[in-house]
Amino acid sequence: MNVEDFEDIAYQKEDNGICIATFNKPERRNAVSYLTFLELYTVLEDMEKDDNAKVLIITGNPEGNAFSSGGYFEPNFFKSVQKEIREEIDLMDIAQKKLCLKLWRFYKSVIVAINGLAIGGAITMPLSGADLIFIAEDAWLGFYFGKRAIIPEFGANFILPFLIGFQKAKEICFFGEEISAQKAYEMGLVNKVLPKEELLPYARQQALKLIPPNGPSLSIKLMKKTMHSYFIPILDQMLDLENKGLRKTFRSKDFTESMNALKEKREPHFIGR
Repeated sequence: MNVEDFEDIAYQKEDNGICIATFNKPERRNAVSYLTFLELYTVLEDMEKDDNAKVLIITGNPEGNAFSSGGYFEPNFFKSVQKEIREEIDLMDIAQKKLCLKLWRFYKSVIVAINGLAIGGAITMPLSGADLIFIAEDAWLGFYFGKRAIIPEFGANFILPFLIGFQKAKEICFFGEEISAQKAYEMGLVNKVLPKEELLPYARQQALKLIPPNGPSLSIKLMKKTMHSYFIPILDQMLDLENKGLRKTFRSKDFTESMNALKEKREPHFIGR
């Protein structure tokens, strides 16, 4: 895929070294698809080849009133994707192992500016792939995995217990309660809470601190590489387990029931199969 082919992401590169990837599907509240994640992977590849590209900021189109509403499950969506692009997508990689490991081996800085609700993969991706996460004070997080009868992806089954402990990780994934921006900060899931209008300017300000002449980009790159190196084999194994679990849950009657309940705006009735 080439950056010129993007449909889900608006990608900007600035002379100062800042690159911005914006989830750009406001008509579906910036919901993310396999195509979105392929485009994000392509952004990382493009930045790796460009010595002037120093920091990536990921955010959502504010017109969508969300950072991202999570996975886009429209059944006929994939048919609309160009054939040559479809061939680059592995539909069995539900946990997004390819992108997740790419993010962990991407040694330029990544900042995520969560400017609205972030559900499912829209929060597990930042937790795994971002170096810094800033969030608008009116935004919130939804770990809706239990409610959807699936399991987390993007290595979150490793990342979440590592960040907040097993009990809290299980609680938020089992029950799927909304987590406010302030609570996310108190739990250590994000770095800073800001008024919405200050969010992107602050992210830009922090990005410039990571770029010469303000920041020692070589040192920062090596810090990130060193911090990540020990955990990559663990993450690799966890992503395989997540893919196995997700394939099983996506075939379950409970997942079908959760999707039907969501469409019908009612509580699901699970049977454990």
